[in-house]
Amino acid sequence: MLNVAMLSKWHVHAGGYANEVKKLGHNIPVVWDEDENRGKDWAKELGCDYENDLAKVLARSDIDAVVVDTETSKHRDVMIAAANAKKHIFTEKTLAATKKEALEIAKAVEKNKVIFTISMPQRTSPVVLYAKQIIESGVLGQVNTARFRNAHNGASGDWLPDYWYIEKDACGGAMMDLGCHPMYVANYLLGDPARITSMYNATQKKSIDYGIEDNAINLIEFKNKAIAMVETSFVTPVSPWAFEIYGTEGMFLGSDNNIRLSTPETRKLRDGFIEVTKLPKSLPSPMQTWFNAIEKGDSVVFDIKAGIGLSELLENAYISHKTGTTVTIK
Repeated sequence: MLNVAMLSKWHVHAGGYANEVKKLGHNIPVVWDEDENRGKDWAKELGCDYENDLAKVLARSDIDAVVVDTETSKHRDVMIAAANAKKHIFTEKTLAATKKEALEIAKAVEKNKVIFTISMPQRTSPVVLYAKQIIESGVLGQVNTARFRNAHNGASGDWLPDYWYIEKDACGGAMMDLGCHPMYVANYLLGDPARITSMYNATQKKSIDYGIEDNAINLIEFKNKAIAMVETSFVTPVSPWAFEIYGTEGMFLGSDNNIRLSTPETRKLRDGFIEVTKLPKSLPSPMQTWFNAIEKGDSVVFDIKAGIGLSELLENAYISHKTGTTVTIK
């Protein structure tokens, strides 16, 4: 059993992570949160200590690891401090708002030899794992186009917390939050990006007043010449998970439980498609893989390199949006 400190309840997923820590058989001795009321309430709920001094939490010999759910703007400082204190790190995405900050975190993680995992739950999905397999098998030919969409109505339904719209803390709007998921999936499946063009806007009063986007689309060209459309939104009441991959020899369409494949072989059949019903087994959750790496020495699945790649894409996406230009990614 590991002792895990929860670092802030700022993120809306923090409560779920605390529940998962306990469900997986580990202990939470302490909560740290700069918001004293929020931190004390959460500590009471979890039945643990509350501490408002991060250094004191990280100095505790009974703490093995930390779960970071602070504002994105604080990720660098909090994670570097945790790594320097030799605490294993699990973090909510995004790793950092810039590649430079992400690399600084990576340097501290590697120097102190702590186990790091970033939450990328969609990469555990059988659909994503299957897509990776068929791309690498070559059955689709040369992949040239893809589309990934993840959206909800957090802004139009007015259920996101008000602080979610504060750019200096969140470092962005819909793309920095929900858009992480299609962004890291595209990165995982298609490889290194070459250039990006973004168009974001604000359509709801809170988004407009706070100056963050609630509707966003990116076009990304990857070094293998595939072009991906990556979409997200806080203003969509119904949005099946759009997942499309097109190649010179075939195509793969996925939406929720409806998965279809077209290849030269399937086009000899009726309408050219087959429904895919046999998929790879899903991976354990990112948090479970983190604990497995700490306790059993298993390989880290969602590693610091993946976190850096996501930060790089997002940083350049926002540069493109704010400048109205296509940005080349070095």
